[in-house]
Amino acid sequence: MISVGLSWEPLSLDKLTEFVSVPEAGAVSSFLGIARNDNQGESVTALEFEAYEPMALKQLQRVAQGILDKFEVQKVAIWHRLGVVKVGEAAVAIVVSSAHRKAAIEGCALALERLKSDVPVFKKEVFVFSAPRWVANRSL
Repeated sequence: MISVGLSWEPLSLDKLTEFVSVPEAGAVSSFLGIARNDNQGESVTALEFEAYEPMALKQLQRVAQGILDKFEVQKVAIWHRLGVVKVGEAAVAIVVSSAHRKAAIEGCALALERLKSDVPVFKKEVFVFSAPRWVANRSL
């Protein structure tokens, strides 16, 4: 089963963990991407995210389904914030459950990489001392 979404409200890791938790799953792996206060020496005050929502949701669904198809996992949840995300707030939440830890951890890691490379969500960094600028999506 899959839960994907774009949210203008704060993300809840607890709710997503509850969604993926099933009796068959002995492992739940999660990733929470937090807006940090620095990028390459410049002070960041916030991130702003935009997306063409129908396409982004379709791609999120495709990423989640790919995780289900590739790994022996029970459930996958991938959510991304839209709008202004202040420093310290979550911008991305990914949670994967499986019978054993390896599939959950690997599924969570691949979901993040595919999210960054395949999902059309666009990020602008807002700085203290310089003009805001759009940032290209990056994978490892």
